[in-house]
Amino acid sequence: MGPGGRVGNRVSGRLPVGVLISGRGSNMAALLRASAEPECPYRVACVLSDRADAAGLGVARAAGVAAEPVPPIRGDKAAYGERLSERLQAHGCEAVALAGFMRVLADQFCSDWAGRLLNVHPSLLPAFPGLDTHSRALAAGCKLHGCTVHYVVPEVDAGPIIAQAAVPVLDDDTPDTLAARALAEEHRLYPQALAAHAAGRLSIVGQRVLWDAVPQPSALR
Repeated sequence: MGPGGRVGNRVSGRLPVGVLISGRGSNMAALLRASAEPECPYRVACVLSDRADAAGLGVARAAGVAAEPVPPIRGDKAAYGERLSERLQAHGCEAVALAGFMRVLADQFCSDWAGRLLNVHPSLLPAFPGLDTHSRALAAGCKLHGCTVHYVVPEVDAGPIIAQAAVPVLDDDTPDTLAARALAEEHRLYPQALAAHAAGRLSIVGQRVLWDAVPQPSALR
């Protein structure tokens, strides 16, 4: 997908999406719930996990979605990326949503799925990329925190931002309470952003994502 390109547009049908998880898959479950609505422009075609014991695999299977572990290849991210792509393509996926997938993906995988690979991150990027975002936000004295849905590029947590939602940081917050408040917004925002992608309503212009004639999700509730 080059600069200025519209992404996710389909002439008919619903965009088949593969979801990658590593654990319980609460964001995956939120995407599944949204996909059950008749007007939703995407469907979850499969759920893949790098961990065979990921609880989210059972959640997906209970919802009637194909779900399978894809074991990592020790020391070879490129080969693992090829394995993931092979399984995604086998399920007919045309886009990928990372939902708590706790592995850094190979550059080639990110390039192969460029403009079709989304992630939700628990901070208001570009602030606090990486891990332990809630503790870091508290330590920095932030008054606002939140989550970001963005397109994935080889550099971690650095892709074009699709949408963000902010939550207040309260005086008595702990990392856990702040995380819970931000997670509720992730569950709301991610399905909206993926639906906008699937409907072809987003354009990437440089590092910006434009919502063409479509209002963005409200940042504060």
